[in-house]
Amino acid sequence: MISELARSADAAAADILTDITDLVACETHSYDLPGLGHGLELLSTLVARRLGAPTEVERHPGGEQGDTVVITYEGHGSGHAAIVGHYDTVWPRGTLTNWPIASHRGEDGRQRLSGPGIFDMKTGLAQGIWALKLLRESGEAVPTVTFVLNGDEEIGSPSSRPVIERVAASVDATLVLEASVDGAVKTGRKGGGIFTVTATGVEAHAGLNPEAGASAIHALAEFITDAAATAAPAEGTTVNVGRISGGSGTNVVAGQASASIDIRVLTQAEQDRVDAAFDEIQVSDPRIRIDVQHGWNRPPMTLNAASESLLKTARAVSEELGRPLADVTVGGASDANFVAGLGLPVLCGLGAVGGGAHARHEFIYPDTVAHQTALVAGILHRLADAA
Repeated sequence: MISELARSADAAAADILTDITDLVACETHSYDLPGLGHGLELLSTLVARRLGAPTEVERHPGGEQGDTVVITYEGHGSGHAAIVGHYDTVWPRGTLTNWPIASHRGEDGRQRLSGPGIFDMKTGLAQGIWALKLLRESGEAVPTVTFVLNGDEEIGSPSSRPVIERVAASVDATLVLEASVDGAVKTGRKGGGIFTVTATGVEAHAGLNPEAGASAIHALAEFITDAAATAAPAEGTTVNVGRISGGSGTNVVAGQASASIDIRVLTQAEQDRVDAAFDEIQVSDPRIRIDVQHGWNRPPMTLNAASESLLKTARAVSEELGRPLADVTVGGASDANFVAGLGLPVLCGLGAVGGGAHARHEFIYPDTVAHQTALVAGILHRLADAA
């Protein structure tokens, strides 16, 4: 059965690549509402064209971000799986003007297909649609499949998170089709957040009476020095002060300053430690008020017992396809973190094989598209058989 899916995926590879390039050609930056609207319309049309009329469709408004669409196709076997993927990218509208979709041979000698968002994660979206299409056409058992397509993942999934968590809690397993790591699936991801630190001081003339002032900028510099020291690389904890701002003029003792700090952790224990450490930081000038907004966004993702069983299923399918399947832990977060945080079965990184996420050389290996599509189709089939 798995070998038949592989043959079907090979035969469909050119059509899958066409769908991938069509999605990439529609620019969908996370902060471009018109672009996101066009992208979701294109994606929804593609789903219907390849899979027919769905059993049920829900659309959840995203407000300032892209909407989230939940599309369900009832199976003719047992089981229920969710396929989660985001259609927003980090690339602003107009990027394609100077970086068109192009095929070229890389330094490794392999053919590559490059374009903004192709690796993260429009290839995964197309592969997920085709995985269900090929399985349905095979005549074998098919689980009910619910697609969750969101347009705000790159900025933390603020509006789609409750939708993802609700759907994940109602299915037997969740497959997140983010890009792979050289074909390996992601079973561990760091949790992360952005802390906002605001220092409020006392303004004064920097030349006439500087002693009357209390510099928010100087205090913030003290704070972020201590904050950076809370990093624990050996434990996987990183602290990066990515942005600072403040002051009103060079001749004014600054009354206000702020910093945005990116924090990544591997465990809940480290998250708790960092929280406590930030709250304990003091600055030397008692006239300064420090406010810390703890902006944790995604919990750490670890391989829970429920996901271990799903990983075994994926490995068995991959072995039948002729390739071993490795799993890795990575520093970036995804919507899989939300599902793992609930203790539910989830695998991430079942999408594209390539590289360059968020970089201008982002690419996929076209010759891996059929295998990855067959892998997802095979996992879905096994979920139908196992239920």
